Amino acid sequence: MVTVLVCGSSSQGAAPFLVCATSGTTVLGAFDPLDEIADICERHGLWLHVDASWGGSALVSRKYRKLLQGIHRADSVAWNPHKMLMAGIQCCALLVKDKSDLLKKCYSAKASYLFQQDKFYDVSYDTGDKSIQCSRRPDAFKFWMTWKALGTLGLEERVNRALALSRYLVEEIKKREGFKLLLEIVINTELDVCKGVGSTVDGSGYHVTGWNAARICSGLSSPPSSRPAQVAPTIKERMMKKGSLMLGYQPHRGKVNFFRQVVISPQVSREDMDFLLDEIDLLGRDM
Repeated sequence: MVTVLVCGSSSQGAAPFLVCATSGTTVLGAFDPLDEIADICERHGLWLHVDASWGGSALVSRKYRKLLQGIHRADSVAWNPHKMLMAGIQCCALLVKDKSDLLKKCYSAKASYLFQQDKFYDVSYDTGDKSIQCSRRPDAFKFWMTWKALGTLGLEERVNRALALSRYLVEEIKKREGFKLLLEIVINTELDVCKGVGSTVDGSGYHVTGWNAARICSGLSSPPSSRPAQVAPTIKERMMKKGSLMLGYQPHRGKVNFFRQVVISPQVSREDMDFLLDEIDLLGRDM
C-alpha cells in the first residue's frame, strides 16, 4: 500500500518526501511493519518517521520489543514515556537520527540574550533553542527519575504486567455469557468493548462484531438494543453518575461505539478487570 501511494503521488506531480508509520495506534493499538516500510523508504529516498508515542515503550520489554522490529532504521521517532511507562505527565521525546543540528535549523530564534554561545560547557546540550517551546519543562529529567527509581527491570515489568492483564481480561471475556470476543488478541494493552448487540447486523448494515485483534463485545442475546450506537454512551453515563468507572468509548470506521479499556497502571489487578466486566454487565442489563 505504501508503494502504491508513493507511486500514485509521483504520477500526479507531487513529490513525496516522508512516510509516517505508527507503533501503537490510538484506537486499535496496531503496530506497522517497520522493516517493510523502511525498505520502501530507502528505495525511494523518503524520510521515515515513526509515531511510537504509545507503543514505543514496548522496547524496554525483552518479550515484546519485537513489535518494533526495524525502528532503528527510522529517521525520527516520537515517544511518550508518560503513557505505557507512567512517567510524570507530560514526558515526551522526539528522537532524530540526523546529526546536522536539524532541530535548531528549524526552530532556533537565535536569541543571543537567552542562548549565549561562549558558555564554559558544550552548548549543543542546550535544548531551549531547538524547540518551539523555549521554556518547556525538562521531560528527559522526569524519565531519568522514573528509570532511576524503578530500574530497567522495573520498567520492563510494567510493560509485561499490562500485557498479562490484557490477556487475563480476554480469557475472562471468553468465559462470560453475554460477552463476545470480537477477534483474538495478539499483543496489546488495549481492549475495546461493545455491549448490547451480540453478533447481529443492525438496521444500517453495520456488522458490530469483530474488527481488531484486541477487541471484545459484551452483548445481550435477548433482546438486542434497537440503538446499538447509544449503548456504550449510556452505560458510561450510568458509570459516571454512579461513580464507579471512567471508561472511554469509540466508534471506528463505521462501527458502532465500543469501550476502550487501556491497561497501564501497575496498581491495576485481576480483581479490577473482573469488576470492569461485572459493572458493564450490571449497568447494561436493561438495554
